[in-house]
Amino acid sequence: MTITAHDFVARHGILNALAMHSRGVDRADLNLLNAAYHPDATADYGFFVGPAATLCEILAGAQKGSLPTLHRTCQSWIKVDGDHAVAESYVIAYAEEAELQRFVFGRYLDRLESRNGDWRLVHRQYVLDGNTNRPNTAQRTDPPVASEHFTPAGAKGASDAGRVLMAFHQAEFRNSPSFSQHGAEPMTVDATALDVALSRAAIQDLCAMYSRGVDRGDKELLASIFHADSTVISGVVNGTGAEFADGIIDYVMANLDYCFHTVANQWIDIRGDQAVGEHYALAHVTAGGQDVLTGGRYIDSYERRDGVWKIRSRTFVMDWSTTHGSTMERDGFYEVLKTRGAFGKGDPVYAMWASN
Repeated sequence: MTITAHDFVARHGILNALAMHSRGVDRADLNLLNAAYHPDATADYGFFVGPAATLCEILAGAQKGSLPTLHRTCQSWIKVDGDHAVAESYVIAYAEEAELQRFVFGRYLDRLESRNGDWRLVHRQYVLDGNTNRPNTAQRTDPPVASEHFTPAGAKGASDAGRVLMAFHQAEFRNSPSFSQHGAEPMTVDATALDVALSRAAIQDLCAMYSRGVDRGDKELLASIFHADSTVISGVVNGTGAEFADGIIDYVMANLDYCFHTVANQWIDIRGDQAVGEHYALAHVTAGGQDVLTGGRYIDSYERRDGVWKIRSRTFVMDWSTTHGSTMERDGFYEVLKTRGAFGKGDPVYAMWASN
């Protein structure tokens, strides 16, 4: 898939809208949540299907009295078509109760539109993939105000330290001379710098395609991101990209109940048609009654051939891993989240992706 300058600019607005939604939920901020959607938008969270504005009221109201939450939205694979777009984003949600800490692994399947240059959601569907649920070991103390180790704490609404700091910095730059001068002169873009930026976006898409390919058991998609002469060292399957795509999917389908691969902290160095990258990865899988959470990095080399970037070499470097008896739940707290992830083309992402 080729990324144009228009697509690249659109991604900035789309990613901000997605981040705004997570901020709105975690701060219990109804105005911020509403700002992520166009007025006529709809949403499907399983327990609610209907106008997004109503969902925003439900989410903000439920969050006001809750303990801290954090929605880590990342790895957004975005496909832009003019003023329309679709996106698949991986999200790890942290939710806390008095006796329990939950990590919820899922995805946002979004349709977005640009209206008057403003990208916002027009439909969101939440997909639940997995979860862990453990006794609450959170510790919170009020440090002395004068302590050199003081760290601001997250909170709901206007009392959140992050919200106060962001408002301060926004006011600061809006009152600066450079803000009033912004856009006064036409901006020129160096062709090489633009090519590097577009190449980076294309390489990030390869990482998103990798995750969907493995997590959905999609051999065709996974094989498409590797050059024919590529190599992969994963531990489970070592070989060419084609051999890896075939072997890892067979392994996943035969041994795992589900898997969830999310990447972030992506460092990419691009020099012409060659590039290298390091991507931090978290993989959560359930198999044989065990939950396995693994942290590591993908160390990659890439090459652009005939205008298309693909992976020439990928090695997984494992940094740590934890294994516990599975606490995966499908009922109770999670029963109302009706849309579930799946292996194969029955997963809802495929119908959404084809709609754009």
